[in-house]
Amino acid sequence: MLDRIRIVLCETTHPGNIGAAARAMKTMGLSRLVLVAPKIFPDEQATAMASGADDVLAAAVRCNTLAQALAGTTLAVGLTARRRDLSHAMMPLREAALQVAQEAHEGEVALVFGTEMSGLSNAQLDACQLLANIPADPAFSSLNLAASVQVTAYEVRQALLQDRGATGRDHPLATHDEMEGFYAHLERVLLGSGFLDPANPGRLMTRLRRLFARSRVEREEVSILRGILKALYPADDGSSRPFGKES
Repeated sequence: MLDRIRIVLCETTHPGNIGAAARAMKTMGLSRLVLVAPKIFPDEQATAMASGADDVLAAAVRCNTLAQALAGTTLAVGLTARRRDLSHAMMPLREAALQVAQEAHEGEVALVFGTEMSGLSNAQLDACQLLANIPADPAFSSLNLAASVQVTAYEVRQALLQDRGATGRDHPLATHDEMEGFYAHLERVLLGSGFLDPANPGRLMTRLRRLFARSRVEREEVSILRGILKALYPADDGSSRPFGKES
């Protein structure tokens, strides 16, 4: 099940942190590293800091966007030190790791980390179904990126060692790609129907993402929801671009 867990590093600034993160992963048996728009990679500093985890670096997948990095996943956990208003459910890392272990029986899981200076953006956190934090000292809670990866990888490994087995789910969960397609469809319908005002969108889509993230939607259910949207608003032909999305 370790092979179903990927570590995703977003917009990493220092190549040494990529290498140190690869080393942290390998000590806990994780090997799937995904890099989203790293500033510098590959780089000899990354190789030096990997200190024997060269194979993890060599197999690293580089993506331009977080959406590409999360393709095929059924659970993405965003690691953040800050509580975010109206974001998804937040839980301590140890508790989240137990959920990761269960999910890895049936689907692909991503553990997502942000930049060294500012962490994950609100938009990146919206792409996750769960938020987790390392319960460090509140007076000094900012961990080095590689240290965060090390602690997270350790907790996930411990959770797998205590694994209680699969959840017994009868139907597969929707993947990240399928849910993003649904969110885009939903946003188009809300705009077309006039329910969502593009001049004053507020945080409606963030709230709706939070709702469906809690629900852990199954693949068949996504098809039902999109069928309902199509029946209610047949004018949507799928060609329009959702509000606020870049082409």
